[in-house]
Amino acid sequence: MTNISTKTLTIALLGNPNCGKSTVFNQLTGLRQKIGNFPGVTVDKKLGKLALENGQSATLIDLPGTYNLYPTSQDERVVLNILANPSDDYYPDAIIYIADVTQIEKHFLLFTQVRDLGIPMVLALNMADAAAEQKIQYQPAVIEKLFQVPTVSISGRTGDNFPQLKSALNELITKPFDAPKSFYNFSDAEQTISKKIQKDYQLDNQFQALIWAQNANRLTFLSAEKKATISDIVKNNDFNGLANQVREVMQRFDRFTPMLKKAVQRTESNKITLTEKIDDVLTHRVWGPLIFFALMLLTFQAIYAWSSVPSDMIEAGFGSLSDIVTASLPDTWYRSLLTDGILAGLGGILVFIPQIAILFFLISILEEVGYMARAVFMFDNLMQRFGMNGRSIVALVSSGACAIPAVMSTRTISNWKERLITILVAPFISCSARIPVYTVLIGFVVPSATIWGIFNQQGIAFMGLYIVSIIAALGSAWVFKKILKTEERSFLLLELPEYRTPVFKNVLLTVFEKVKTFVVEAGKIIFVISIVLWFLASYGPSNKMELAEKDAISIATQNNLSDDATADLVAGKQIEASYAGHLGKFIEPAIRPLGYDWKIGIALITSFAAREVFIGTMATIYSIGSTEDEGTIRERMAKEVNPTTGKPTYNFATSLSLLVFYIFAMMCMSTLAVVKRETGGWKWPIIQFFFMTGLAYLGAFVVYQIFS
Repeated sequence: MTNISTKTLTIALLGNPNCGKSTVFNQLTGLRQKIGNFPGVTVDKKLGKLALENGQSATLIDLPGTYNLYPTSQDERVVLNILANPSDDYYPDAIIYIADVTQIEKHFLLFTQVRDLGIPMVLALNMADAAAEQKIQYQPAVIEKLFQVPTVSISGRTGDNFPQLKSALNELITKPFDAPKSFYNFSDAEQTISKKIQKDYQLDNQFQALIWAQNANRLTFLSAEKKATISDIVKNNDFNGLANQVREVMQRFDRFTPMLKKAVQRTESNKITLTEKIDDVLTHRVWGPLIFFALMLLTFQAIYAWSSVPSDMIEAGFGSLSDIVTASLPDTWYRSLLTDGILAGLGGILVFIPQIAILFFLISILEEVGYMARAVFMFDNLMQRFGMNGRSIVALVSSGACAIPAVMSTRTISNWKERLITILVAPFISCSARIPVYTVLIGFVVPSATIWGIFNQQGIAFMGLYIVSIIAALGSAWVFKKILKTEERSFLLLELPEYRTPVFKNVLLTVFEKVKTFVVEAGKIIFVISIVLWFLASYGPSNKMELAEKDAISIATQNNLSDDATADLVAGKQIEASYAGHLGKFIEPAIRPLGYDWKIGIALITSFAAREVFIGTMATIYSIGSTEDEGTIRERMAKEVNPTTGKPTYNFATSLSLLVFYIFAMMCMSTLAVVKRETGGWKWPIIQFFFMTGLAYLGAFVVYQIFS
């Protein structure tokens, strides 16, 4: 008997995948949440603050979805390692178990396992609104009596009965808790082994000791010595772990299925459900993929069509802010740093927030309605041909937002070879960080015009870049499939959820979190690089900057240039003489065959920190020294002229070459760091970096040579 009301509480949300856990988490926490990684792994960790009725503030943790306590993937192992270790920082004082009442039998295997761990728990029967639509009748009071666990019927979508859920949780944590009698009947061998482990390691719960016996090698908190000792105990008692797992699962189903039938009644009907009707079209062999690509086309069209007004407003805001700073401060180095360095760099990237928000918004809706699970199902056969499986499509689509969570999402792929191939090729898919680069450069390649009065040519070109990146990803996957060898067999186990109207609170929270992460992470990098670039572009070796200025003024005098033209010429000459100019000149021979000059070379170097820095770099380079407001970054780049040829620097061939380079190149240190953590070393990140960047150089070289 325990009372946990005096402790700082950790409350865990637990359940199967697709049980509506994230929706419940958002209802309970709102914006009082943060996302990180569990220690030592790249599995998402969502934490939030939950205000309880007794005035306490608890930490609510949304554990990854899992089907049982015998894990096959990394995120399932996280759940096991928390629930099996009372000393873990995230070991819960209480659990809210979320079960989809429309699929309740599937959700009670894990429920009865967690119940037997003896952790105080409230059972939340979710999807009450869907159950009413499907004419499913159920009695929470009967379930509570049969399973001896406080039970509440809720709807995560509508927020119904959340006060009752909080009341049940409050009562659970403020009163002495007596763990119910074990639901599972141990075999003689299980009794012997579990009691031995329980005694040797002072565990309070016998089922937890059995979990240790079944999963010793998966428990990361156990030392090698303890794992060896437990293995000896298992061997000495002729314990067949797999056979006993099967026995346990069958016994639990045999016991709880008749119990649930007493509390849940379904109206038998041969009527085809709406989900089945929709799936007949959306998962059709022909129509399914066509609809998928149509949705992707509409997504890219929306990115262009909906973002122009807010982007213009952000751009105008930064322009006004720069004018205010210029008018308020004297002409000093720190004014130049603020206007030409920090504001120019940040403004050059933050102007693309609307496009990134739209991308996340539309992808989140597809996930909310249940469509992404169908995409996994549809493309499993295709992915198998390229050495991946259906779950790889989630990573590839996620890469459209960011390669980092995409690489992390591969933990649901149990086959090592398929997971590694997916990790290696996912960064080929054009991510949101490439959107600013694409948006600027597409304007030099494709005119802004409409086809049939509906489709924007630049939007179609934008999708074309994504198609090229998909082809690159699949082609590279096929190559890795032939090179990598493994004896593991592949399989796909997937539950297709019911189609549901999206919960826009969830969608908006997702967009908010993703955009905030993008702004903060990109902002930190761009802030530092903008300062460094400003210094490198504003100062140079010895007296070369002064000589450059004198040379520019002499040329301007000879050619009777205006004051503005003279200022631009001085700025150009000084940047060329600066430290940044020397750095760009150093690598110019290597990139000249691609059609790039030394200024583009500077941007390429800084872009290896993060792709989006390209725009911030160009904004900084083309801002320093200029005395006039030269408009948007694209307009400033459009004015750039090659001094040798007298033609625009960003002509068709050079711009297309740059687009190709940015499609293929691995330009993200954060992604490389995550790949290193996921693969356990630097071998595969290094291979990935040189493979992608080498392909980028070759592709850009071929394109420029053909079109120049």
